[in-house]
Parts: sequence; structure tokens; C-alpha cells
Amino acid sequence: MQWLSDFIDTAPVFLDALWLTLQLALWSIVLAAVLGAVLAYCRLSRLGPVRALAAGYVSLIRGTPLVTQLFIIYFGLASIVTIEAFWAGVIGLSVHNAAYVAEIYRSGIQSVPTGQVEAGRSLGMSSWKTMRLVIAPQALRTVLPSLGNQFIIAVKDTSVAAFITVAELFRTAQIVAAEKFRPLEFYVIVGIYYLVIVLLLSGGVRMLERRMGRYGV
Repeated sequence: MQWLSDFIDTAPVFLDALWLTLQLALWSIVLAAVLGAVLAYCRLSRLGPVRALAAGYVSLIRGTPLVTQLFIIYFGLASIVTIEAFWAGVIGLSVHNAAYVAEIYRSGIQSVPTGQVEAGRSLGMSSWKTMRLVIAPQALRTVLPSLGNQFIIAVKDTSVAAFITVAELFRTAQIVAAEKFRPLEFYVIVGIYYLVIVLLLSGGVRMLERRMGRYGV
């Protein structure tokens, strides 16, 4: 079959693009997880201005398209600082996903009963220690499915980086489809690559959920 032959012939090119896509996704997920935690902490701060700034950031990022944010970072800031397309993609994806991750973290923290916090403080724990040892483990179990889903979305969102010339999977499919004059076949092929990644990640999240449930983490 022609599509199978195309799949095999272009595998080296797509595998290189897959590796770049995975690097882009990994950097973005790690940075979004860290930035999201900071934002969630600020959203729950007792200081009004801190809460307002964090809420404003979340509203702004969630209210504007990812592609717009990428264009602002890569093209809009070009007059101030030159950023490589890959790192512009990492920054854009991290900034975008952090807003959603922050809300997931916040909902998980707020789902922990107040009595758990009071118990930690009654044992002489500081606010930070209570958060780290009492609240965070319970919140993580609650938000893990939503967090895993957001990270899967982040992987699929890497395709938007094609618009700032990052040679990830979707950009590679565009180039190969234009060269071969067979867009249907190559967009289906790139869809298969994304599907495999998502299925593997979904399976990993489910395994982690079962493991955490088994050990009561």
C-alpha cells in the first residue's frame, strides 16, 4: 500500500521531528508544572495584590489564543530580543499551560479538608511544611487525572509551534506533504504519531493513578 510505503520511507525524517517534539513537550511540561505551582500559591496568598496579579495572569493567558501568545513572543519581541524558534515555543507553551496547571493545583489544594491543615499546624509544622507534607500529597491524588490530561493537551499543543517554524512533527508533515504533493497521506501519518504519543502518555497516567491508589500516596 502506498501510505505504508510513505510511512516507512519518511520514518527517519518523522522520527527526528518526533524527538524534537518530545523535547519541546518535556521542557514545556516541566516549566509549566513549576510556574503553575508558584501561580497557585500566589492565587491562595493572603496578600490581595499578589492574588490579583496571579488571577490577572491566569485570566489573560486563558482568554487569549496560544498561537497569539507564540507570535508575540517570537515575532513581537524580535525588536527587543532575539529568541530561537524552539525556545520561543518552550516559553510560549510553558506560559500558556502554567495558567491551566495553576487552576488545577488550586482546586486540588482547596479540596483538602481544613481539618487536615489545622492538624498539621497543631503539630507545630510551619505553613510551608504543612503544605509540603500534609496538603500537597492529598491534593496530588485529587488532581492527577486532570493534571495528566492537561499535560497530554500540552503535547498536542506543540503542533502550534509549527507556525513559528519549529520543525516538530506537524511542521515536518507540512513540508513533506508539500514536497510529495500528497497532503492527505502525510497528515494522516502525522496524526498516527500524535495518537501513539497520547496513548502511551494516557497509559502512563493510568498506571501512576493505580500505583498512588495502591500505596495510598
